[in-house]
Amino acid sequence: MAWTDKRPMSPHLQIYKLPLTAYVSIGNRIAGVINSVAMVLLVLVLAVAAGSTTDSSFILSVLNSWFGKLVLFGFTLTLYYHMCNGIRHLFWDVGMGFELETANKTAKVSIGVAVVLTIITWLIASAS
Repeated sequence: MAWTDKRPMSPHLQIYKLPLTAYVSIGNRIAGVINSVAMVLLVLVLAVAAGSTTDSSFILSVLNSWFGKLVLFGFTLTLYYHMCNGIRHLFWDVGMGFELETANKTAKVSIGVAVVLTIITWLIASAS
């Protein structure tokens, strides 16, 4: 059966530009999934650490490699990003911050605070 409807299609993602708040919302969901995976990996690392020293030394060498540090940095960023957006959503739950200008400002603030907290965490961790 051929498609005979001549009505125009809705704007698609290639045409329509999503607002910042939509990207932040999508990012928050992705960060939640990444945090779930990170928690599973944390449990696995702790289980290996409880085992033999050879397994522990392998895990530590992987975590201390540049790739391991990059993954841990990403996990730290997603954790703070998800936390900041969770706080933002708590304000929304009580009816505050729904105005477009306020929503855009809080989206930018949550991204900025997540980045700053991640950098501070890694600076403190590298200093010790």
